[in-house]
Amino acid sequence: MSGQRTPTSEVLVVGGGLVGLTSALVLRHHGVAVTVVEKRSTTSPQPKARRFHMRSMEIFRELGLAGLVHHAARDLAGHDHMAAGRTLAESEQLPLWHAAGAGGAVVDVSPEAPCLIAQDVLEPVLRQAAVEAGATVRFDTELVAFEQHEDEVAAELLDRATGDRAPLRARYVIAADGARSPIRQALGIGRSGRGPIGEPSVNVYFHADLGNVVRGREFNLCQIEHPDSPGALASVDGRHRWVFMGGGNATDRDWPALIRTALGVPAPDLEVRSVLPWQAEMLVADHYSAGRVHLAGDAAHVMPPFAASGANTGIADAHNLGWKLAAVLRGQAAPALLDSYHAERRPAGWFAADQSSRRTLNLRDQLSSPDPTLAHHFVLGAGGFQYTEGALAVTPETPNDPEPITEFNPIGRIGTRIPHRWLDQARTRSTIDLAGPGWALLTSPRSPHPDPGHAGLVVHRLDVDFLPSDQSLLIRPDHVVAWRGTDPRAATEALVGLLDGRSSTTEFAGT
Repeated sequence: MSGQRTPTSEVLVVGGGLVGLTSALVLRHHGVAVTVVEKRSTTSPQPKARRFHMRSMEIFRELGLAGLVHHAARDLAGHDHMAAGRTLAESEQLPLWHAAGAGGAVVDVSPEAPCLIAQDVLEPVLRQAAVEAGATVRFDTELVAFEQHEDEVAAELLDRATGDRAPLRARYVIAADGARSPIRQALGIGRSGRGPIGEPSVNVYFHADLGNVVRGREFNLCQIEHPDSPGALASVDGRHRWVFMGGGNATDRDWPALIRTALGVPAPDLEVRSVLPWQAEMLVADHYSAGRVHLAGDAAHVMPPFAASGANTGIADAHNLGWKLAAVLRGQAAPALLDSYHAERRPAGWFAADQSSRRTLNLRDQLSSPDPTLAHHFVLGAGGFQYTEGALAVTPETPNDPEPITEFNPIGRIGTRIPHRWLDQARTRSTIDLAGPGWALLTSPRSPHPDPGHAGLVVHRLDVDFLPSDQSLLIRPDHVVAWRGTDPRAATEALVGLLDGRSSTTEFAGT
C-alpha cells in the first residue's frame, strides 16, 4: 500500500449542502477539479431555506441551471403572497409588495425572478448537476483532520459507511460545514455580532392535505394569530408539506392538537414528521480566510431568517470565491487576490446579518409601518451591496459615489453588481450575461476602440443608459464592476493589477 499515491484535488469542499454544492458548481464552471465531502448520508431531509433571491437565480443562470431550478420549483409557482388570520381557514392574502426604483419609477430588476423552492428539493438538483459537471461528490464522508502546508492542505477523510480512513491533498479548502463549523473552530476563528435574538422557537414539519383549504389564497408564509397557537405557517409545496413555526423551546407538546388549532380545520391526515427547536442568532466570523482555508455559508455567518438572506448570502460567497480560486490555480492571478474574499464578503455578510436582525416575522407590521431605515428589498434581493475594498481598481481620483441602501438605484458604481438591462427584443440576453466565467469590458460605441491585451477579456460595445458615452466599465466574472474610466484602453492595466492582488487603492494610469 505504501506505493499508492495520495489522491489529490485542486479544491476540497467540506459540506454538501446548498453552499458546498454551489461552490462545486462554480468551480467546475471555471474548470477546477473539486471534491465535495459530506458526513451525512443524504442531502437535507428538512425544507429549511425556501426563498431564493433574484441574485441567487442569476448565479444559477450563469451556471446554466436557472431553468432546471424553476422547473423543480413548479409546485410553489404563484405562491408569492403573504397571508394572515386567526387561523389558516380564516386567513386572507395580504397585498403583494411592489417596489419601485429611484423617483418611483418601476424597474426591471433582473433577468431572473426570485424562486420559492424548499431546500430538500433544491439540494438533490444541485448534487446531480455537480456530479454531471464533473465534481467528485462523496456523501457519508467526514473530514476528521487537516494540516496546512506551504503549497497544499493535507486532509484525512473518514468513510462513515466502512470506517476506512484515507488521505487527500488539496491546494485549497472551502469550509461550508455549517453554523457549528468544526473547521472554523479548529482554525480558532471567533465570531462577532448580536448573538441570540428574540425568544427560542420551534419548527414543526408536518404533512397534511390542505389544498382545498388554501385554494385561491395560496401563500408563501401565513401569520397565525390564534391566541392559543400563534405562529407562522410556511408552505413547502403548496398542498401537502408545511412547516409551523411556533414560540418556545419545548419539543414535547401536543403538536398535532396545536397545529389543528392554528389550521382551524380537522386535518384528519395530519402527520408530524419532525420537531426542531431553534434560536435566531446574528454571528459573523471575524475572518473568512486562514491560509488556504476559506469559510462560506453558515460557517461564515448565521442570521435570523426574516429577510430570507442566509442561504442567498452563502451562494454569493461561493460565486465570489470560485472565480478567484480558479484564477490563482490557473496561474492567471497572484495568491494575494484571495485576500479580497475576506475584504469583500465579510462586510457583505455583516450587512445581510444586520438587516436580517432588524426585521421581524410580523407580516402586518411590515406592510402597515415599514422601517424607512431598512435596506430596500431589491438591495437585498438583487445583490445591491457595494464592496468598498477588495478586487477593485479604485484610485484617489475616483469620485466617492456610495450605492444607496434605502432606495434601489444601480448605475454601475464600482464595487456593485452591473445593472440589468435586456440586450434583445426577445428579452433572452441581459447585461448580467456579459461576464462570467470570463471578464467583460463594456464601452460606448462612441468610445475609443479598446485593445483588450488580455486573453480573458471580452469587449462589448453597448448603448445602455447607465453607461455614458465617455465611460467604460470593467466587469468581473461575478458580475461586479471592478473599474470605471474614460479610456477603455486603461482597462487592461486595471485588470492586470487586480489579478496581481494589488490593493484597491492602487493607482492605475488612464483612470
